Order: sequence, then C-alpha cells, then structure tokens
Amino acid sequence: MSVQQSTESGESGGTKERAEPEAGAGAAGAGEAAETGAREAAETGTGDAEQDAKPARRKRPFWQELPILLVIALLLSLCIKTFFVQAFSIPSGSMENTLHIGDRVLVDKLTPWFGAEPERGEVVVFRDPGGWLEGTSTQDDGFMGTVQKALSTVGLMPSADEKDLIKRVIAVGGDTVECNAGSPVKVNGVALDEPYLFPGATPCDNDPVGTVTVPKGKLWVMGDHRNNSRDSRPHHNETGDGFVPVGNVVGRAFVVAWPISNWSTLPVPDTFAKVPSGAAAAPVEAPPAPAVLAFAGVVPIALWRRRRSRRDAR
Repeated sequence: MSVQQSTESGESGGTKERAEPEAGAGAAGAGEAAETGAREAAETGTGDAEQDAKPARRKRPFWQELPILLVIALLLSLCIKTFFVQAFSIPSGSMENTLHIGDRVLVDKLTPWFGAEPERGEVVVFRDPGGWLEGTSTQDDGFMGTVQKALSTVGLMPSADEKDLIKRVIAVGGDTVECNAGSPVKVNGVALDEPYLFPGATPCDNDPVGTVTVPKGKLWVMGDHRNNSRDSRPHHNETGDGFVPVGNVVGRAFVVAWPISNWSTLPVPDTFAKVPSGAAAAPVEAPPAPAVLAFAGVVPIALWRRRRSRRDAR
C-alpha cells in the first residue's frame, strides 16, 4: 500500500515534474512578450517624444532668399543669352519699315550651334566683317553706359559697344545676284518681289553693282530701306568684296519684342521660295572628321557582335 502510494506519488511527482517546466516556459514566454512590448512602447514613446521635442524647421525670411534668387536669375539669363536668345537694339533706319529705330529684336542663337546656316530672306545679326561700322560707335562712357554694359553682359539689355549689324540675307554661297538700276534684284535669274522695301525706295537704283557671284561660305545682305542702307552694295565697291562670312553671323532675328506696339514676327518672305539653288553651289563634301571617326568606331563593334552570334549558334 505504501508502495502504491509511493508510486502514485512518484508518478504524480513525475507528472508534476514534467508539467512544471511547461508552466515555467509559458510564464517565461509571457514575461518576454511583456518585456518586448514594454521595450517597444518605451522606444515608441521615446521616438515620439524626440519627434515632439525636435523643433520645426524655420523658413528663411524673404530678404535672405532674395540674393540667392537674384544669383540664380542672373546665371540663367547669362546662359540664355550665350546659347539661346539675345536681345538687340536697332540703332538706325536701314531696315525700315520692317524694323524701326529703338526696336528690340530677339535673336535665335541656338540653331547655329547645330550647324544651321542663314538662308535667303532671313533677317540676321552679324559682326562687322571689317570697316562697315567705322565712325559709328554709340558707346556711352557715363554712368548709364556702365549700367548698360553690366546688364548687357547677362543679356538683360542690348549691348552698346558690340560691332553688330542687322540686314536681310539676299543670297548665299553659290548664288548669282543681279543688281541693276531700274530693275528688281534678281537671284539666280529670278526677280524678287520685295513688298518689305521702305515706301519709295528702289531695289538697286541708288547703288547698282551689276552681277555678283557669292563665294562659298559668304552671304550677300541688303537693308530693307535700300536708299538708306550701307550694306553689301557700297562695301562691294568701296571697302572690299561686300560679302559677310557665315561665321560672323550671331543669329537670326525672329521677333520684334519691344515696344509692344511694334510687336511682330520676322518670317522669310514667300518670294525667296521661288529662287532655285545657285549654279555655283558647292558639291556634296565628304563627311567631316567626327563622322568618319564615329563610323570607324562602329565597324569593330559590329564585327565583334557578328562573331559572337556565330559562336553562340555553334
């Protein structure tokens, strides 16, 4: 009897021994979970407290941001003036009535970067080929001249001391121009209809030059006010050949931007679409060196890919 009791006690004890670790593990697990939850709550509370304690970022007053904005604006203006668009002021009446004295025109300087060259009928700004602007400087050495020079550097005002002119392109390299008294201007045998001429002005009467062939890489230019324009005609007879190198062209004037009352675009007149290519136009040239180098670089790559595809097919 005592043995049975002992056995039962042993079994109970054994059972108890087996049960106690399980109960202990549950308690430990609960304790760990509680501890983890408390830790997370503490961390969350700490994070919230830190976030609440962190002061909000204060916005700078406008007077502190203004210099930064001005610097950015000036840099953008300088970039636009250098590579995209620049304003020019019209100082004379040689392009009346298309352009008036004091007009501000915007000149496209971007397309020449991509190799575009002036075409017949375009109004272009170009640097003095040599002697065209002698004795016509309008630079102001006073305070306003200094201000204009500073603002023109970043493109906010037209420059007063640059040796630039503005005329209409009549003929390009390879073209033949006929400019005779009593006759319209002819380009490659086609007479131009020029409704843009100043009222009362004659195409060539005041300065006929006869027949001229424009060399490759050069332009023949004229003002729309032919009786008041020192363009290719007088310089052809007096100070040289009268041609303007294509490399001297700053860009094409495409719009009159100021004053608002004179706002207008400057499209190419329809008459120039009827002019055929010049008989002396240059033939097609060999590709330039960069294109040749690019082609030379592509060929080895193509051969390597072809050999690799054959190797993979095997």
